[in-house]
Amino acid sequence: MAAKLNVVTKEEPLVVERTFDAPVAVVWKALTDKDDIKQWSFDIPEFAPEVGFEFQFYGGDEGVKYLHRCRVKEAVPNKRLAYTWRYEGYAGDSLVTFELFAQGSRTKLRLTHEGLETFPKLPAFARKNFEQGWTEIVGTSLKNFVEGKGTGEMILTRVFDAPRELMWKLWTEREHIGKWWGPKGFTLPGCEMDFRPGGTYRFVMRGPDGLDNPFHGVYREIVRNERIVFTAILDELPGHELLTTVTFADEGGKTKLTVRQTTPPGEAGRGQNQGWSETLARLADLVAEETKHGRRK
Repeated sequence: MAAKLNVVTKEEPLVVERTFDAPVAVVWKALTDKDDIKQWSFDIPEFAPEVGFEFQFYGGDEGVKYLHRCRVKEAVPNKRLAYTWRYEGYAGDSLVTFELFAQGSRTKLRLTHEGLETFPKLPAFARKNFEQGWTEIVGTSLKNFVEGKGTGEMILTRVFDAPRELMWKLWTEREHIGKWWGPKGFTLPGCEMDFRPGGTYRFVMRGPDGLDNPFHGVYREIVRNERIVFTAILDELPGHELLTTVTFADEGGKTKLTVRQTTPPGEAGRGQNQGWSETLARLADLVAEETKHGRRK
């Protein structure tokens, strides 16, 4: 009897290319500095651009988290970074490569992910998920991070599967803001709002450690279903005023939400991107809950 062979047909690598309005050195640092990586990508505990260095992190949706295991295969400063990419407990191994090309003060980045066909034929490992994921990570998250570094501000963009009317309601009504405002593990025990141009607000975020993080500001501009501009002064940084602009753009019944905020100094600035990313993730969870119960207005 002839042996049955499991033959894997090699697929074309997944390629994503983008050009950033940022120099190569800034993009390289974003790809290789563990603190920078956390601001636009996965929460990787340790990373070093050294051949043989092994790192791991969890990724996936709210229902299932997968342990990613990776090993650096190549690291040429300001030019090329490559590492293997596999999932603990699942067959298959792949290779992710970042290539950087200087174009004056700008940088062209090419991401190549090959070997996707070696993973199990499960919905979670479908090629379209990798395409969507890398397009979002490279084309939006990384782009906003490196370009924002040059302007002294953070830029985050996320598309929510909900109309602008619902998103506006969740952003502007106190009873809803308390359900999602703040990074993972935070609550909002204090929420005073006078939501009108020139009106003031004061929020108190409480962290998992039980410590309060109060801040206050003024609503500078309000355009219903389109735009909110407000200032923020952290009690711990009384002399530093932040400016935040939130825009709501309709995308065929969905909402493209963009948050731009000037970057505060010190520790607050280093955790800014991650904090907002976790906050928007909580907002996405609330949106899913609202739509699940038919509340889309």
